Amino acid sequence: MATQAPQVDLPWWQKYLARGVGCGGGIIAMGLGVFNCVTITPWCIVAGIWQMLAAFIVISAEAPCCCMFIEFVQKYSIWVEGRPQWQKAVLYIVLSLPAIIMCPGLSTVFGSGLLFLCGVLYGMMALGKNGKSLGPIKTPPASTDLQGVTTSAI
Repeated sequence: MATQAPQVDLPWWQKYLARGVGCGGGIIAMGLGVFNCVTITPWCIVAGIWQMLAAFIVISAEAPCCCMFIEFVQKYSIWVEGRPQWQKAVLYIVLSLPAIIMCPGLSTVFGSGLLFLCGVLYGMMALGKNGKSLGPIKTPPASTDLQGVTTSAI
């Protein structure tokens, strides 16, 4: 089993917001994926199938209680829970993009957009409260122009 990834102190609402968007957005994306498959365009049918699979992956990771009768979901959910948040962010963002690229209709943009939003929320959580910085920002030194007047670079 994977060990729990070190997490920074985050507000409780941020963790539940990401899980809620993942669960609710996954259910909506799955329904819109079915709706997207009712078409005659082959690329939109493939995009709808991709969107349903991506939604299932997100739902099984975020809310395993929705898929409790599928045997491997509990192990998969525990494994995903132990991963760092930036890896979840990358996974959800990468899963959401192909459906939008294949068939940029309203149902794919909205459904996969919710999965993308979940990935963005996990990415923000991975950055932490203030983001990662390389150090303090220094102001550039003042310079003197031709008349001898000291000016600032800002």
